Amino acid sequence: MGVFVFLPLVLPLTAWPIARLAEQQLHPRAATWLLAAVGGVLAVCSTLCLMLLMVVGTAQLPGNPLPDAWADPEVRAVLPYDEVVGRAAIPLLVTVAGACAHLVWLHRRVRTRAARALAGLPASEGRLAVLPDDARAYAYALPGGRGTAGARGRIVVSRAMLESLDARERQALIAHEEAHLTAGHHRFLLVAGLAARANPFLRPLRTAVAYTAERWADEDAARAVGDRRTVARAIGKAALVSRPAATGRGAATALAGFAVAGPVPRRVAALLGPVPAAPALPPAWTAAGLALWTAAGGAAASALASANATVTLFTVLKAATVL
Repeated sequence: MGVFVFLPLVLPLTAWPIARLAEQQLHPRAATWLLAAVGGVLAVCSTLCLMLLMVVGTAQLPGNPLPDAWADPEVRAVLPYDEVVGRAAIPLLVTVAGACAHLVWLHRRVRTRAARALAGLPASEGRLAVLPDDARAYAYALPGGRGTAGARGRIVVSRAMLESLDARERQALIAHEEAHLTAGHHRFLLVAGLAARANPFLRPLRTAVAYTAERWADEDAARAVGDRRTVARAIGKAALVSRPAATGRGAATALAGFAVAGPVPRRVAALLGPVPAAPALPPAWTAAGLALWTAAGGAAASALASANATVTLFTVLKAATVL
C-alpha cells in the first residue's frame, strides 16, 4: 500500500484545470458527461482510500471488530499504518456519509414537494403542468419516478412565467425543460453534488456541471425552436422576473430551473455566438486537450492507486486470517 493509498485524496486537484476550460471549449453535452464521470470516479476512489486507512490504522485498537490476526506484527510489517490517521479517517467517513445521505434526502424531498404541488391539477396527457401562481415566475423540470407525478416527468411552469413571455419564448422555455427531462440532467447534478460532498476538492466540478447542463439544454432548445436569439431572449427575460418555486432550499439538486441555474449572462452570450462544435476530443497540444488529459490521468491514477491498495490489503489479510 505505502503512500500510494493517500493519492486518491489529493488527485481530485487534477480535475480543476478542466472545469473552466470544459465550460468554454467543449460541447456542453461532452463537458457534462466528462465532468460528472471524472468527479464520480475521483469521489469513489477518495472514499475508498479513507475506508482503507481506517481499517489498517485501527486494526490494533482495543474493541475493534476486526479479527485478531489482522493486528499480527507480521501483518503490520507488510501494511504500514498510522493509528492517528486511522482514527482521523473515522469522523471523516462519518461526515462524508452524512453529507451524501443528506443530499439524497434533500433530492427526494424536493421532488416530493414539487410533485405535491401538481396533485390538485386536472389530469393531462402532456408533460406540461401550469400552476396557478400569479405572484412568482418560475419553471423547472420534475423528473419522473416514485413519488412524482408522471413516470416520464413533468414540465412545471407558473402562470406568471408564461405571462411574461411571448409565444415563441414560451416554446423555447418548454423545449429547454423538455431537454432536461430527456437527457436526465438531474442525474448528472446529483452525481456532481455527491462527489463534491465526498471530497471538497471536487466542488469546482459541481459548479461546472450545473452550468454545462444548462448550456446543454439551451442548445437543444435552440435546435428545437430553430432560433438561438429567441432562446437567449427568453432566458434573459425569465431571469428578470424569476422567483424560486415553493419547493424548499436546494431545489437545484433535484430540479433544473429555467434561467436560474448557471450564470445567465454567459449563457445568453453563448447563444448569441456560433453553434458549438460537435462533441469531439480536443487536440492534446491545446489548453483544453492538456487539461482533459490531466483530469483523465488523475482519475486513472486514483483508480489504480485505490485498486492496488485494496488488492494488497485483501491479499495480505486473507492470508493472515484463518477462515
